[in-house]
Amino acid sequence: MALPDGVTLRPATPDDAEALTHLHLAVWDDAYTGLMPPGVLESRRSDLDRRVERWREILTDAEETTWLAVDASSSEPGGLVGFATAGPARDNDVDVSLELWALYVRASAYGTGVGFALFEQVVGDRAAYLWVLAGNERAIGFYERQGFRLDGTEDELDDGRHLRMVRAGV
Repeated sequence: MALPDGVTLRPATPDDAEALTHLHLAVWDDAYTGLMPPGVLESRRSDLDRRVERWREILTDAEETTWLAVDASSSEPGGLVGFATAGPARDNDVDVSLELWALYVRASAYGTGVGFALFEQVVGDRAAYLWVLAGNERAIGFYERQGFRLDGTEDELDDGRHLRMVRAGV
């Protein structure tokens, strides 16, 4: 699936920290409203400056690249409509070395190919695993179409129950 006209992918830089922070907050609202306690979403907005600085640190210091989807026609901060990051596995009980840490797009970009393009950029056909919020059927379906399967591992966090999905290389 090709990207929509005017949408491009590029690596994030520390200069993107503020726009990426706003995108991160917005995509959580898009994806998780009704799936997690409203207080969790509200609390994420309580220290915006700290979140911007944290993204700036991540984008300065991380060995892994965060990729951005930029829509030239978008009114979103920086034109950002999605982002994705993958890196070394953080779980030691799975025999896969790549973890998809984040893949989010604005609801307005659902079904347009933006999420798939970001996924291809950071994971491609490699074996990988990820964590998805229970009840997020849109995300679970997307990952199943990419060959991921629930492996039965769950983790209960403050924001809800998370399910692990794993895919062997294709």
